[in-house]
Formats: sequence, structure tokens, C-alpha cells
Amino acid sequence: MIDEPLPEALNSEINAALDASGVRADRRLVLRMLRTAIGLGEDGADRLNLKIASAALAEMREAFQLFAPFSGVPKVTVFGSARTKHDDPLYLTARDVAAALADDGWMVVTGAGPGIMQAASEGAGPALSLGVSIRLPFEEKANGLVSEQDHVVAMKYFFTRKLMLIKESLGFICLPGGFGTLDEMFELLTLQQTGKAEPTPIVLLDQPGGTFWQGLRSFIDDHLAPTGVISVGDFDRVVITDSVETARAQITGFWRNYDSLRWVGDTLVLRLRATPTDDEIAELNERFATMLASGKIERTAALQPEVADDDLVDLPRLMLDLDQHQVGNLFRLIGAINALPSAPVP
Repeated sequence: MIDEPLPEALNSEINAALDASGVRADRRLVLRMLRTAIGLGEDGADRLNLKIASAALAEMREAFQLFAPFSGVPKVTVFGSARTKHDDPLYLTARDVAAALADDGWMVVTGAGPGIMQAASEGAGPALSLGVSIRLPFEEKANGLVSEQDHVVAMKYFFTRKLMLIKESLGFICLPGGFGTLDEMFELLTLQQTGKAEPTPIVLLDQPGGTFWQGLRSFIDDHLAPTGVISVGDFDRVVITDSVETARAQITGFWRNYDSLRWVGDTLVLRLRATPTDDEIAELNERFATMLASGKIERTAALQPEVADDDLVDLPRLMLDLDQHQVGNLFRLIGAINALPSAPVP
């Protein structure tokens, strides 16, 4: 059991060590991690398993430290090939979209390598670039734009790197790339489809006139959807474009009215920037009735657990009893909320 209690004497010693270290906040979670580490030793976990667990935790700590000073700044992650050359139109597209979002106050997160990653860092500039690199024997080191500001962390494992490339960002732009880029893109789609990640905008961006992503669209429409391995419309959450301005508008526009969500028991609470009118809520109920397990979409004040956590209590809210099978379609409801006449002007 993960939360199996430790012997009282050992528990007292650990608590004393935490007291001496000044650990106060979220102490229960810190204790849980320590119990798990001790449990691995008690289990007789082999050396390789211990090395994986130890390195993963250390890497995540270092990455958390990198991102912590910028917690209040919106971030977009740009994925793409490390092999794209400086004179490739895709390089210029990546640089331009990063520059456009940086102008809107967004930071750009990349894999810190060459190619598309360096192009995006160039566009955003060193101060607004963060990098999460991977240690590979055949790849170049982190590009200088993130290194010169100490805005980079190096990872041994792809799974910890992928976590940090996704966890902190409010939007994602994928440019054409190879296995790594496609892996990252499908990871995003899987997290969104299954509701394991909160809804965020995903843009598949090509160079002007490019057709790279159209082939993927055809494959999904011709092979995946018809066989039932995905639902019809699962790919609708993605915007395919060759326009930098469209990509920029999709990333920023997703947050026009929608702010965040929180589950309070079985109730889904959507926090907004503007309060919808009665007529607008009636229209939402009519359009999205099939997404509800019961009841209606309603206005609400912050619920008690939100108040207890001081969790954005001043924002207007909608609450609903969402059919869990519809969690992957939340992006449709959010899109409609962003398009309400009462929504703030972009």
C-alpha cells in the first residue's frame, strides 16, 4: 500500500528531519514520497529500478525549479524537427509564430535543441524561452538561446521530458517532424481525448502552402474513424493551418472567456472571465444537452471547496453534471463559451 504507515519511531525521526529542513507546506505529500522511497528499499527493488525512480524524481525537481519563477506567465510549447535547416520555410514559420505569441506576452517552451526548437527560441527571444532538453549521444547540446539565460533543464528520460513539455503550457503548436514530433502530438491528443489533461488548444502548423498535416487528416478520416478506433470528431479539437496569424489566434482565443476548470465531487465547475446571460445559458443547455449526465448547465458562485482553497473565487462560474464519456468533447463547450456575445473582446 502506498500510504502504509511507517513504524512510529521512524515516523518521528522523519518528521523531525522535516522540521529541521523547514518543510511545512503540503507535508503529507512529502511524507508520502518518503514512504514510497523507503518502500522501494523494503521491496528489494533492483538497482535499475531504483536508478530510474531516483533519476526521474531528481529530474522533475530540477524542472519544477526551472518553471517556478514563471508560474504566472502563459506558455506555449512548440514541437518540431531538430533536423530542420535555417533556410527552410518551416524554420521561418516557427520563428514567426513564436515571435507573434511573445508579442502577446507568452513564453515559448521547446525541447531546447536545434531546428524548429531553435527557430522558436529565436522568435521568442532568450528572456521568453524555456528549454527541456534530452541527453542523447548523437544530438547537439541545448541551443545557446536558452542556455545563455539558464532557461534550460536536461533530462535523461523521455517520459519526464514529455511531462514537463506538456504540464506547464496553455497551448501547443506542432510543426512537421519525425517520430519524436508525432509521438508528442499523439500524446497530446490521447491526454485530451481521455480527459487526463485539461482542454488546451492544439495547432498543427505548416509552412505556407504545405500539405504535411493534410496527410495525417486523410489517414484519420479514412482509416481511424471508420473502423471505430476513435470517435468521429475526435480530431476536430485540432486546428490545421499554414497561417501564423491563425495559429496565434487559436492559441490566444481559447482563453478569451474560459479560464480554468475544477471538479468538485462529480460536479464540473468552469471558471470564466465574463458572466453569461440567461439567454446564453439557455442556448448552451440546448446545444450541449447530450453532454450532461443530469440537470442543466447553471451559473454558480465558488463552491465550498474552492472557497476553502481560495481558488479563483472572484471569477464567474458555470457548473454541470458532465457525462464522463463526454469528457473528450469539453473543447466544444469551451469553444461555444468563448464565442458568447458576453465574452470579453479579444
